[in-house]
Amino acid sequence: MAAPQPRLRRPAVSRSTQTVEPAVKLVNFVRRFGDNTVIDGLDLSIAPGEFVALLGASGSGKTTLLRTLAGLDSAAGQDVKTPDTRAVVFQDARLLPWKKVWRNVALGLGGKDVRARAEAALKEVGLGHRLDAWPGTLSGGEAQRTALARALVREPGLLLLDEPFAALDALTRLKMHDLVLALWREHAPAVLLVTHDVDEAIALADRVLVLDKGRIAAEERIELERPRAPDARFQAIRRRLLGHLGVEAPAHSEGHLVAFPTGEVVL
Repeated sequence: MAAPQPRLRRPAVSRSTQTVEPAVKLVNFVRRFGDNTVIDGLDLSIAPGEFVALLGASGSGKTTLLRTLAGLDSAAGQDVKTPDTRAVVFQDARLLPWKKVWRNVALGLGGKDVRARAEAALKEVGLGHRLDAWPGTLSGGEAQRTALARALVREPGLLLLDEPFAALDALTRLKMHDLVLALWREHAPAVLLVTHDVDEAIALADRVLVLDKGRIAAEERIELERPRAPDARFQAIRRRLLGHLGVEAPAHSEGHLVAFPTGEVVL
């Protein structure tokens, strides 16, 4: 399915002249579990409308950071700022099998126009014809599009994506990339995408961060125009990011599988 054409395309925020207050800001953030320090003095800022991707090996603190920004873990007593409205899309769509698709999208919404809002969100992700379907009848891509509709119907100021495409086949994954970019341009939330796929991070994000031992170890601003072809500039960024992740990539590694030291795989 082709990605829907947005009604309003908002350009990404200009980083060079940005003076607005950040949508997300953490200053010297620390998260400990017993004697284990997972995040250690982390500073992070995400501008309104900025698309940021987060890379890092297992245990680097990605999930802990995402849970904090989502409000799932308490940040009491720490310098953490997030928008009032936040939404998360996980790797698993997490749909309730006993509720029809539109009711899954409408979970937690109030007001008399709940179905109409859910229907509009589903049409936006190309699922207007599946309003009354049961989740068990959806394909993997349809389930993730439903999860996106459920997140965006709330018009979040911050959209958190926790490896939402990892379980999809390659073709569906590319279609979801196009859809996410179209929806991001339309709704203009700040976005934090957690992924293990370096190519995905470069293709989608304005900025890519590498998290290591609970701190931002590296940052790459992606100035390439979208859609992004895997040209020489793309490959140079890719090699730098893989280097920050402790992986020595060959000069022409496009399309090859590259393993993290922990056994994770980057496409």
